[in-house]
Amino acid sequence: MGEKSAEVLIPGPDEPPTARHGSAGPLTMETERKLAEVLADVVCVDSVSADSHFFEDLGANSLVMAQFCARVRKDPDLPSVSMKDIYRNPTIRNLAAALADAMPTPVDGQPRRAPSVHSAVPAPAAPTKRASTFSYVLCGTLQLLVFLGYSFVTGIVAARGYDWVSEGGNPLTIYCRALLFGGLGFLAVCLLPIAAKWILVGRWKAREFPIWGLTYVRFWIVKVLLHANPMIFLAGNPLYVLYLRALGARIGKGVTILSRSIPVCTDLLTVGEGAVIRKDSFFLCYRAHAGLIQTGPVTLGREVLVGEKAVLDIDTSMGDRAQLGHASSLYRGQSIPAGEHRLGSPAYPTDLDFVRVEPARCGTLRRTWFGFATLLQLFLLYIPLFVGGAYMLFSWVPALGNRLDPTDVDSYSEMFSDALLMSAVLFFGLIIGGLAGLFTIPRLLNRAIKPDQVYPLYGFQYAVQRVIALTTNIRFFTWLFGDSSYVVHYLRALGYDLTQVEQTGSNFGTEVVHESPFHVSVGRGTMVADGLSIINADFSSSSFKVSRATIGPHNFIGNNIAYHAGARTGANCLLATKVMVPLEGDVREGIGLLGSPSFEIPRTVERDARFDHLRAAEELRQNLPRKNRYNLRSMALFLTLRWLHAFVLTVVGLLTLNLYGALGYIVIAVYLAFTLAFTAAYFALVERCIARFRPLRPQLCSIYDPYFWWHERLWKVPDRHLMVFNGTPFKNLIWRMLGVRIGRRVFDDGCYVTERTLTAIGDDCTLNIGSKIQCHSQEDGTFKSDRTTLGSGCTLGVAAHVHYGVNLGDHSQLAPDSFLMKGEEVPPYARWGGNPAAEHQDDPGRHLAVGPATTTATSAASDAAPTAS
Repeated sequence: MGEKSAEVLIPGPDEPPTARHGSAGPLTMETERKLAEVLADVVCVDSVSADSHFFEDLGANSLVMAQFCARVRKDPDLPSVSMKDIYRNPTIRNLAAALADAMPTPVDGQPRRAPSVHSAVPAPAAPTKRASTFSYVLCGTLQLLVFLGYSFVTGIVAARGYDWVSEGGNPLTIYCRALLFGGLGFLAVCLLPIAAKWILVGRWKAREFPIWGLTYVRFWIVKVLLHANPMIFLAGNPLYVLYLRALGARIGKGVTILSRSIPVCTDLLTVGEGAVIRKDSFFLCYRAHAGLIQTGPVTLGREVLVGEKAVLDIDTSMGDRAQLGHASSLYRGQSIPAGEHRLGSPAYPTDLDFVRVEPARCGTLRRTWFGFATLLQLFLLYIPLFVGGAYMLFSWVPALGNRLDPTDVDSYSEMFSDALLMSAVLFFGLIIGGLAGLFTIPRLLNRAIKPDQVYPLYGFQYAVQRVIALTTNIRFFTWLFGDSSYVVHYLRALGYDLTQVEQTGSNFGTEVVHESPFHVSVGRGTMVADGLSIINADFSSSSFKVSRATIGPHNFIGNNIAYHAGARTGANCLLATKVMVPLEGDVREGIGLLGSPSFEIPRTVERDARFDHLRAAEELRQNLPRKNRYNLRSMALFLTLRWLHAFVLTVVGLLTLNLYGALGYIVIAVYLAFTLAFTAAYFALVERCIARFRPLRPQLCSIYDPYFWWHERLWKVPDRHLMVFNGTPFKNLIWRMLGVRIGRRVFDDGCYVTERTLTAIGDDCTLNIGSKIQCHSQEDGTFKSDRTTLGSGCTLGVAAHVHYGVNLGDHSQLAPDSFLMKGEEVPPYARWGGNPAAEHQDDPGRHLAVGPATTTATSAASDAAPTAS
């Protein structure tokens, strides 16, 4: 996996732990003795037998064994050990035997640490480039001015457009004017990023430049405009591909892109004919690394498949008909030769075919017609409805229309009463109407799609499937009902088959997505954490089909998991955080799975089973109603708080309309800026009030402990607005308001922190988009949390995931799509990567061939670790 453990770990993914171990020699016996001494000290016993099982006999858990690995790494006379080594060799004797083959030949009878294939000592990470405070402040000031200017122009255009539309004398004229104004506005918003890119940047080239400098400001402007334009919502539509071409991307015919993660440096993106890029994958053509923005090419050949939740770092390539599986990644410099398949993070060779749907006839004419039909719907229906709807709202609601007249000024009491009524009707009316529509319209549309039947892309069934996926994955409702018993009723009404579900009070988290809710079955007693993506629709470059995804009984599904309809897991499985769910082999039952690619771990350990008695029938009958009542109060609390937020914005909006006649367009710009600032401050205050302005403390408790119910409330504080501040100094200010102990000049391009007051981030850290710092874990009925600390100058790669109880040393680096397990200690200047993460002997991908995707890796890289080529 391109990590140190790949050198000391002798068995391959399918080999038994001692498949290649010989008889124990003096060196192995000495290693056993030292390992046993370290482990005995960690588990606080006098001695440890060489044949004692770490988990079954000693009662250890992954957190304890992570501490053991950290102690071993600090001993210069012992080879480095990773958590993967521990799970595959769960006794001292097996572990020492596995490490012995990696130890160099002793000189003068003195054992030495196993060296890297490339160098005796791993090359340290380069220090993070530190920006000056002046550059940091100047960058933030320029970003603020750009936002205010954009808001001011938006206010001018919106106001003049409304005035022009409202002058229409009859409904037909109003419709035509709304169509013209809305259509021109839509085109302007879409064309602005293209113009900004060519004016401010020109053609993107492979380079690097410091964060917070003037070059970065130009980069940020283009990135923000791209993320703010509505074309992102047309991912999966041929129009989206045309838009990327207009931005400079070289994309062939028949390409299907389902991911909304829009590439920023589009000139560096090359995609061959017939390629498919699944949703939630990253192919940005840039990364933030050690205080720098680095740009580089991503090259995909003909008929390539990039799986869901995959990550393509810069300088990566895939040859014709190559495939990269779900939840997999290519590190910088890696390539997949033509016709070969890879899976894992970083990627391993596999024979598995990830295209699981037969092709269908889907030519240029069908794609053209689908794009044209989309434009007709957009311009003739949605845009006039939106613009005309705003006009009708002002016309039909006197509280709005009268305030546009500067001579008609109401009292403050009337303004407050109007705001109270309007916000309540709109807020609660949309919730009730939204639920009614969700439970009826998708069910009617689903009649047009039959499971396991192949349909061509860009036809009626494809459009229906996209509408179902869009409407049934509204985040608001999973946020509202998640982490409670009520989410079961919501998902069942949505279409999930939950007839065998046993209520636990925490059956599903607040983030559950799917392609179709009507083809999902979940077994009895199964619990799901946040971030589950159910892949029950398969796509090729010409066709798609929907299949049933079945999750077996008594499973626990961890965070951030892509679960395919073809998953080979059955009953009583633990799927650990960020695991790659296996798609081949025997059906796994009664085991745990960890890593990408996955390997077996214990289903449960003593620490996670200590509260199981609270889930027994008698205890559950007492605890579940208490939890339900608490969750119901939490739901009511947050509905009230969100409505109060809407009420305040409505009051300020009505006040803005009162001032519009006197101050003109500037009040609209001020209102937009106030909305963003107030939203950030309001929900920060809500979270701190819920936490009583006190920091969280590490916990180990049952999900039926009142503390856990209170902790769930913190997860419900809305935070989607934080994405607006990505890449700006203001994101750090908001993190501080929320309780994160964050240093100076931290660059946050889209990191998410779950427990703010348990997290510490040092000066000049670089946090990439999609990265996550999660200071808790839930396994079955047990909740655990602990502090996580990032030293100064650390880098978290794109989609990297850091667990609780972790310490990253100064200037250490975590590669993209890596999972750093709980309790790990990363030394200063170390480079770690993989899932689970371990130390890299060399900069990942540096010894791989770069350039045409048909090239292969050098023999040195092949010896160092399993690589993508």
